[in-house]
Amino acid sequence: MIAGLGLQAELWFSDDGYRKTSKLRVAVADQSALNGSLRQRNGALDAEVINLKQGMGAAEERARTDLGMIGKSETFYQVVPVANSAE
Repeated sequence: MIAGLGLQAELWFSDDGYRKTSKLRVAVADQSALNGSLRQRNGALDAEVINLKQGMGAAEERARTDLGMIGKSETFYQVVPVANSAE
């Protein structure tokens, strides 16, 4: 009887017992949530890579927005705001 109580006390109150198991379950749940969000991000990146490999339109759009590409038949105008020297 005393041995059974000792084992139960060790199970509930030791560092390797119920508390550690509970903490590990929370850590597993947190990691699973993180993995789900990363899985979604990887899916979006995979789709973008496939789109860039298959079509020149997507590559051109990416170059225009990220790198400032200008086509050969296009004219670039830069509008510079007037600086107020009175202030």
